[in-house]
Amino acid sequence: MAAMGLAGILARPLGAAEPLALSSLQGKVLLVENATNEEILRSLEHVRPGNGFKPNFTMFEKCEVNGKGAHPLFAFLREALPFPHDDPSALMTNPQYIIWSPVCRNDVSWNFEKFLVGPDGVPFRRYSRHFETIKLQDDIELLLQKVPKEALQ
Repeated sequence: MAAMGLAGILARPLGAAEPLALSSLQGKVLLVENATNEEILRSLEHVRPGNGFKPNFTMFEKCEVNGKGAHPLFAFLREALPFPHDDPSALMTNPQYIIWSPVCRNDVSWNFEKFLVGPDGVPFRRYSRHFETIKLQDDIELLLQKVPKEALQ
């Protein structure tokens, strides 16, 4: 499945009636927020960053990342990148926090895990919750070097 990239995977943007093909967002950043769908936009507008901020990018509804109800995007990412490259033995340390079923070795163990997908839609690298987000810059720059210059304009 990893070789096909994001083709055929759909997700619903916040407030939208219809899902969107994730392949149409290649080259964009996808963020995950720990709040309800309703709280996410209000939080951005009034709290962080606040001052009436309205995102100029597509934000998607929350979804399950593990278990039988996992969204196809996360099933795809977990299959392509079964463990964080910086911590291959990372597991959830306290079993009381496992609230999904079935439990699999490639599950996302914490909401601060990160996935980087290349501009071709192919998953590139998975990072543990301990990996500092700022350190993704080197990998992002590496992937951008592979993109034709005219595609970045």
